[in-house]
Amino acid sequence: MGTHVGNPRREPPERTVVFYISGHGFGHASRSIEVINALLTRRPDLRIIVRTTAPRWLFDLTVRRSQPIEYHLIETDTGVVQIDSLHLDVDESVRRAHNFMRTFDACVAHEVAFLNDERASIVVADIPPLGLAAAANAGVPAIALGNFTWDWIYTAYPGTDEIVRSIGNAYARADLALRLPMHGGFETFSHVIDVPFIARRSARDPLETRTAMGFPRKGRLALVSFGGYGLERLDLDRLGRLDGHAAVVPASLALTGGPLPNASLLPLDEPAMYAAGFRYEDIVRSVDVVVTKPGYGIIAECLANDTALLYTSRGHFIEYDVLVTEMPRFLRAAYIDHSDLFAGDWAPRLEALLAQPPPPERPAVNGADVASEVLLTMIDGLRH
Repeated sequence: MGTHVGNPRREPPERTVVFYISGHGFGHASRSIEVINALLTRRPDLRIIVRTTAPRWLFDLTVRRSQPIEYHLIETDTGVVQIDSLHLDVDESVRRAHNFMRTFDACVAHEVAFLNDERASIVVADIPPLGLAAAANAGVPAIALGNFTWDWIYTAYPGTDEIVRSIGNAYARADLALRLPMHGGFETFSHVIDVPFIARRSARDPLETRTAMGFPRKGRLALVSFGGYGLERLDLDRLGRLDGHAAVVPASLALTGGPLPNASLLPLDEPAMYAAGFRYEDIVRSVDVVVTKPGYGIIAECLANDTALLYTSRGHFIEYDVLVTEMPRFLRAAYIDHSDLFAGDWAPRLEALLAQPPPPERPAVNGADVASEVLLTMIDGLRH
């Protein structure tokens, strides 16, 4: 059901923590990786297994460990189906969710056997119901982590009553839910602890990052952050003539949209960035604005690195309304519609956004440390 990559089996490991991570976007994986890093900082001898459809390279490049964690490519949930970065397919999302839940019991049985074979000590799920149901059946502590729940997400779509009920029943079996800010759902969990933002904060000086990436040391920069997916319609010529700003765009756009027109369009080669020892949060801190769709991960990174956010709509996804309502408390944010986004008509909105006063709240961003302490307390309380 998956591939096993990483450390050879150690007999017997002191403790084995199994993470089930949704592959919907990078946000679930990014914040789970921060928790993994916090755990390994405190307990380097922990054995970490990850089961997900999120790409392996993200873990290889951002988990801070001399040896790789164990990565297993399996489908843990179906999430929502993206047409591109800004549009989703509701009908196909519901169809895939129905199909997945029809085989749910068999999948749970498979995961129970896996957890027993691997002598799992604890399961953390961000936030697939599969991992929580399997852990409960295997007699392993089951911990949910997230800012929304899939049963809550699916309530927004027609024909999902059975899906919502089945997911809710799985969630109800969890021992604990670690709930992040800007949340929705969680009514099906009996025990909830609120934790601060989990956010990747850069430790690098912005000028160091700009210099290393070949960006101008002075002047305003806007980072285009949509995963490079579905942005082929961007008017690169217009974007290259932004008044008073330069735009940092995925290097892949030079392949899909032709050569970048001028020096005001700066390509970001992410593989080269990681190879040079930099991380995405370093880029976020080095720019003035991130232009994106709102998601937990990028919002958390912007507030942690004091970067403004220019956002556009992302389709019928009810988390969007919560994020748009909550994020002005924590960071400077403004909206741009799709027509102006793709036309490159950004300058007026960027100017107004950067003229905003500081946000009214400065929330804590040490959620990974808080979550890891909760998990380690539970692990230490287990019988050997």
